[in-house]
Amino acid sequence: MNTDNRQGFDPESVGRRRVVVLISGNGSNLQALIDAQSYDELGGEIVAVISNQVDAHGLKRARDANIDAVALPHREYESRDAFDGALIKVIERHEPDLVVLAGFMRILSSRFVARFAGRLLNIHPSLLPAYTGLNTHARVLADGALEHGASVHFVTDELDGGPVAIQAALKVESGDDEETLKRKIHAREHLIYPIAVRWFLEGRLKLDEEGHATLDGTKLPPQGLRLSHEDALEELDEDE
Repeated sequence: MNTDNRQGFDPESVGRRRVVVLISGNGSNLQALIDAQSYDELGGEIVAVISNQVDAHGLKRARDANIDAVALPHREYESRDAFDGALIKVIERHEPDLVVLAGFMRILSSRFVARFAGRLLNIHPSLLPAYTGLNTHARVLADGALEHGASVHFVTDELDGGPVAIQAALKVESGDDEETLKRKIHAREHLIYPIAVRWFLEGRLKLDEEGHATLDGTKLPPQGLRLSHEDALEELDEDE
């Protein structure tokens, strides 16, 4: 599948777009974005990485890439609203065009979501709207589902409920367990997240006034642009 079919669309002619990434842990999706940036395939620059956990390995990934790394421990704040207020201030110092959630394990307040509405992306390990919330791999296996995947979506007040930009599907095999699904889904996340970020930074991916995700001015379907299992295999050079 060609994920870069612009159909005559030209990227917006603007200065280098700025990205802030929020993490809580290992930061493998952060690393995928850093790698894309290093190959000039991100469409902009990651200017800061912020974590609510001081020992998050993703902070080291940021420092190794000469990106500003900020620890903002949420436990030091008396309330969720107080933490989100501090987080907003730290983010705004970096003047981002886009805020990216990459394994940020905090439920964001309405105040935060409203502040960055239309420029806040998240990645989720399922084919939304199926399997919102946690433990998606275990739930997929328990249900005997035949298909799984990953989704990049705009963040709204509804948990994992914002409009989807892009998905990558995965056929669940009889021998799969939580660990194999986790590994395969991570690979798909690392594939599609840089694509969605680039689309946004180039002005191609937007959230319109009616709350719909659009690509090159065309409203996307509920599942966004979906890479099939076969598409993902080809892009990732995986074996069946």
